[in-house]
Amino acid sequence: MSAELELLEQKLGYQFRNQGLLLQALTHRSWSVEHRDVSPVRSDNERLEFLGDSVLGFVVSEALLDGFPDESEGQLSQRKAHLVSANHLHACALRLDLGDFLLLGKGEEQNGGRARRTLLANAFEAVIAAMHLDGGLDPVRGLLRRTVLKEHPDGMRPPAPATTQNYKNVLQEEAQARGFPIPRYTIVDTSGPEHAKVFLIEASIGDQFSSRAAGTSKKAASQDAARLLFAQLEK
Repeated sequence: MSAELELLEQKLGYQFRNQGLLLQALTHRSWSVEHRDVSPVRSDNERLEFLGDSVLGFVVSEALLDGFPDESEGQLSQRKAHLVSANHLHACALRLDLGDFLLLGKGEEQNGGRARRTLLANAFEAVIAAMHLDGGLDPVRGLLRRTVLKEHPDGMRPPAPATTQNYKNVLQEEAQARGFPIPRYTIVDTSGPEHAKVFLIEASIGDQFSSRAAGTSKKAASQDAARLLFAQLEK
């Protein structure tokens, strides 16, 4: 495994002083459970994923604040939502061939875990945390510049126009990343004549978070409610 870790270090552009941190970042819970009797002290990557999510958010926010000094909080939030989304992290992990290095249980392996979006996105965040714990923020900034922030000439993808941004997808990915329930959408009120109805939609996540928005269609109102709720989570 040491040779494989060294190959991954080359892809990451960072040599770990404590390779045990990198190994933990690559260890899925399914592997840890199956090998508990062999290696009871080895931990899976879920705790590192928890830290990596925060480190990723900080470094991306820092880069956006520096790269786009004239943009509003809403515009910056749109950029960040894309950059930290599971879809984007999955793509970054695939470019690093991260799935090839994961330690998976037999069932997870057979079910295609090495290419699964959520699993790879989580592992990528765990690797970020491992790098931060081993060497601080500088190597993390370097990795994210080469991966997460790379796709646009300025280092960040421009935000999609408000009419095309799918905030319901963005909100669901953010909720899943934080371990929250799936967002729910409820029609609270309908007003106006048949040819010009206005729908009031409430978006909620469990009993903790909710927002409401009105629109001339259920779809538009739901998207706006999701946008407002996502802004709540970001704060």
